[in-house]
Amino acid sequence: MSSYNNDNKNKSHPINPLMKSMNDFFQQQPIKRLLDSIDDFFEQPFPIPSIPIDMYETKSELIISADIPGVKREQIFIDVNGFNLKISIDQTEEFEEKNEVKHYFYKKHSFQRASRTVQLPYSVKEQEVKALYRDGVLKISIPKKRKNSIKIDE
Repeated sequence: MSSYNNDNKNKSHPINPLMKSMNDFFQQQPIKRLLDSIDDFFEQPFPIPSIPIDMYETKSELIISADIPGVKREQIFIDVNGFNLKISIDQTEEFEEKNEVKHYFYKKHSFQRASRTVQLPYSVKEQEVKALYRDGVLKISIPKKRKNSIKIDE
């Protein structure tokens, strides 16, 4: 029986050319790109609907820091309305590939939107707010308002 198994290993199996042909088919560019995009969809986490922030005070400012890596500066919007500050991100990605020789065209377009509204401890005007975006971190600085103390009579 062992000689039978050895003889079978040496001979080419009819399924091997079929498997090779299928493998070659799925490695061709248009099909491979389609399968890769399906894999990307299931590998990437669903977008976070809110932007994570840290808010803290220094002696002179209220600081709001948001980690938003991979976003371009022109995709970030900051709106101030009295006691509220809203950070919005509209992230668009486009990719296009053409191959005249192999006769395929591939185009990918994605859009993600996220926002976060922060309630401020005091009313703020737009011209008072400063923002800096560097290395994936948005830092918003708002000058602190002087507190008016009320003297209590006897």
